[in-house]
Amino acid sequence: MALRHAEARTHTGTIRVLIAEDMRLLRTALASILGDEEDIEVVADLKCDLKVVSVAQRLRPDVAVVSADAAQSADPSTVYELRRRLPDCQIVALTSAKPPGLLKHLLAADIPGLIDRNAPTARLLSAIRGVARGGTVIDSNLLVAALGAARNPFTPRERHVLRLAADGASGPEIAKQLSLSQGTVRNYLSSAMSKAGARTRIDAIRIARESGWL
Repeated sequence: MALRHAEARTHTGTIRVLIAEDMRLLRTALASILGDEEDIEVVADLKCDLKVVSVAQRLRPDVAVVSADAAQSADPSTVYELRRRLPDCQIVALTSAKPPGLLKHLLAADIPGLIDRNAPTARLLSAIRGVARGGTVIDSNLLVAALGAARNPFTPRERHVLRLAADGASGPEIAKQLSLSQGTVRNYLSSAMSKAGARTRIDAIRIARESGWL
């Protein structure tokens, strides 16, 4: 685990922590473990969705421990919105080495804490305290995976069309939503399939998700 201090900052008193995790058993376990620490107070634990942002805006935690793992169907947009709307709330994202593209996005968003979901409890506690002090804590295996990630081959429009298709929208629905012709939508999907090396739309979506391109 790498720890560097982005800026000098001293956190005194109790660290107020919000937990956002979809798996109820894990969320409850995290709340119990963190709540046993004398210098940590769990102010909320809830599912990982965009409601987290409004709760965080109301409670103003010092640190948010948030699941950001495409393999676990955890929507990483929660992390990005927290970072954008509450810049004073430090984030520890629980993620994994795959897809590496997601790790690149998290690094680009300047998320101060990236911890492997399989890391021991002591490492998570160290990360929470580290980011609360203004440090950056990134597990070395995640950093290596991010550096080795392939470049996203899609154009912004191809990515948008493929993301809508991944959400279940049909070709005509995508065309209507984006004010495009159905033929243009088919061309974007065909191009995305070709760039992903996929034979079907479903396969292209799977490859894109696994690579962190969506």
